[in-house]
Amino acid sequence: MIPDQLRCLYLHGFKSSPDSHKAQLTQAFFAQHDVAQNLHIPQLPPEPQKAMDAAQFLYEQLIDEVGVENVLVIGSSLGGFYASYLVEHFGGRAALINPAVKPYDSLKEYLGENKNYHNDETFMVTEDYIGELTALDVAQFSEPKHHLLLLKTQDETLDYRQAAAKYCNGPCFIEFGGDHSYPEFSKRLPSIINFAAANY
Repeated sequence: MIPDQLRCLYLHGFKSSPDSHKAQLTQAFFAQHDVAQNLHIPQLPPEPQKAMDAAQFLYEQLIDEVGVENVLVIGSSLGGFYASYLVEHFGGRAALINPAVKPYDSLKEYLGENKNYHNDETFMVTEDYIGELTALDVAQFSEPKHHLLLLKTQDETLDYRQAAAKYCNGPCFIEFGGDHSYPEFSKRLPSIINFAAANY
């Protein structure tokens, strides 16, 4: 059961979109519980600061609507990096699916032109892009318990040990195997909602 008052913001990853598999699973889950209107899955601009501006605008609207104790942000990969920034600066809770921890390092290999996986939009990763990511880094969390980590050890894209170390003081599912797509995501959605609905 998803509480009627819960509002959720889903943030997709690098080169991704609301059409991603996990975003669609989340949408279906909320629809099954008759609260589809409580979920927001924006198409984030590729540029980090613009993405954060868009995500922050929506997130603050949700906080104004139902209060910070009733908001959840789910972030996948780079979206997880953004999600932790939002929760650290504005409150609420984040569920992080194989989150990027140091995208300002890992995305340097993508310098140059890139294409979105779902809509063929092209964009440039530049040194300024990397600098914007660096500026959004959260070195230390004031409330680690508000960041739920869901991690697969055989993530082929990101080194899971970075996330395991950064989020070690909060709740987590760290499971052997899997891959960056987190195949068991649909099975974890009830636990994510329980985490979001828990009392502060």
